[in-house]
Amino acid sequence: MKVMTRRLLVLGAGTAGTMIANRMRRVLDARDWEITIVDKDDVHLYQPGFLFLPFATYRPDQVRRSRHTLLADGIDLVLAGVEQIDAGAGTVTLGDGRVLAYDQLVITTGTSPRPDQTPGMLGDLWRRDVFDFYTFDGAMALQRALQQLTGGRLVVHVTDMPIKCPVAPLEFVFLADAWLRARGMRERTELVFATPLSGAFTQPVAAERLGSLLADRDIRVETDYLVERIDEQGKALVSYDERRIDFDLLVTVPLNMGAEVITRSGLGDELGYVPVDRHTLRSRAYENVFVVGDAADLPTSKAGSVAHFAVETFVHNFPLLVEGREPVDAFDGHANCFVETGNGKGLLIDFDYDTQPLPGTYPLPWVGPMRLLTETRANHLGKLAFRWLYWNALLPGRPIPLPAHMSMRGKDTSLLAAA
Repeated sequence: MKVMTRRLLVLGAGTAGTMIANRMRRVLDARDWEITIVDKDDVHLYQPGFLFLPFATYRPDQVRRSRHTLLADGIDLVLAGVEQIDAGAGTVTLGDGRVLAYDQLVITTGTSPRPDQTPGMLGDLWRRDVFDFYTFDGAMALQRALQQLTGGRLVVHVTDMPIKCPVAPLEFVFLADAWLRARGMRERTELVFATPLSGAFTQPVAAERLGSLLADRDIRVETDYLVERIDEQGKALVSYDERRIDFDLLVTVPLNMGAEVITRSGLGDELGYVPVDRHTLRSRAYENVFVVGDAADLPTSKAGSVAHFAVETFVHNFPLLVEGREPVDAFDGHANCFVETGNGKGLLIDFDYDTQPLPGTYPLPWVGPMRLLTETRANHLGKLAFRWLYWNALLPGRPIPLPAHMSMRGKDTSLLAAA
């Protein structure tokens, strides 16, 4: 008797979705499982590269590839928007009216900037004096604006948390400082970093290190800054407590929200993120729905490394969970992020749900070659090298010799007591 083929449907062909489709195609028998992945277009974007586009460090062709070329044989790529998810019925309705049925659903729809959520942000100043860099078009528009910059006040601003890659705004202000100095414009350009947080970072040890770097570079920091609107006529950010920050050029990170289809389908919280078990990544409402990457409401960074490590857990557990067995792995919220600090140097931070970033070495204890929370040339080179790994190893699902779970070996744990 022929066994019915089961259907695995992945919504979103970004980092997490592409990795899952490729890895599961190797794990699941093609005679038993069909794998379909859906996205609105055929352009896969290397989003960490957006940080470098405004400074013309990367070319546009280095951050874009066809989704088709990144997927293994035996995966069906459907190019269409997603209109509705009916998790009760096990169906997904596409923008063109097609309906896809599934046995298991993986949501990897990510998070996106929503400038429309802040009054005045999408007004006449948008991409003229007010720019984003979390989108390809925004980063390229900002590149043109920086080429015309002659001085004044450059403000880097974060609307609210959570955001995709929470260290990227800090990286931008560090790179802007170095870029301005290299062009002899730093003395006539004031740099301001406005954040809704109480410091440069959420955790005390990293916040102290990053705060010192900002002070050393004479970058003014406005903390606890919750923007209410942008005054277009006065060219100023205005907070809820009426603090004004005037700007000549504003580089903002708008409010980030999950995909609109999540909200339309009644699956998300107030920001459009899907509640999941933080260790198995399974939906709290539907046993045959999993959420991996930025679309989940996990209490950790929305970053590519989190997606990578979460996929490792998902791949180990999925074949067991769909058969009603116990998972063999638990995601610990592991994240590590390179922080560009300018002048060919960078930091590296490594943390999880329970442990904040600490000094030490990575990935090998006491050997490195990366140094945690310390500016080094090796960290900068590691960030640049990651682009090659992303296209050639991470997305195709090839093994990368990095531990999926965070290790405390090689870290200075004595700072935990002081913090």
